[in-house]
Amino acid sequence: LWASTGAEHSPAGRDSREHIEREISRPTSIFIVAEADGRIVGTVFGTHDGRKGWINRLVVHPAWRRRGIATRLVREVEERLEGMGIEIVAALIWKWNRVSRLVFERMGYVPAEDCIYYSKRRHRDV
Repeated sequence: LWASTGAEHSPAGRDSREHIEREISRPTSIFIVAEADGRIVGTVFGTHDGRKGWINRLVVHPAWRRRGIATRLVREVEERLEGMGIEIVAALIWKWNRVSRLVFERMGYVPAEDCIYYSKRRHRDV
């Protein structure tokens, strides 16, 4: 699904089957898929660090967009995180990804323009 939508992903690294299986086995992880006509048409991955929740890998197949699927996926993650006691939910979105930015803004998310995201990766596939 990620490849067919052009979503940035690392199939040999953090998005490999083995890595995802390890991630979803953790009590801090939420992985939800949306299905239609026997096919996966959307996914979202949520996690938390004990104080803040994160929404990652939200994607809906282009043929199924604008039907509320992304909103339902995000709301489900928010509800599950709230049930875990998490009161802040965030998402990191690339500046160039205007569609995702609009989707999250419509759901009440506010961009923090004064924040710079830093990361340190063990290798490029993580």
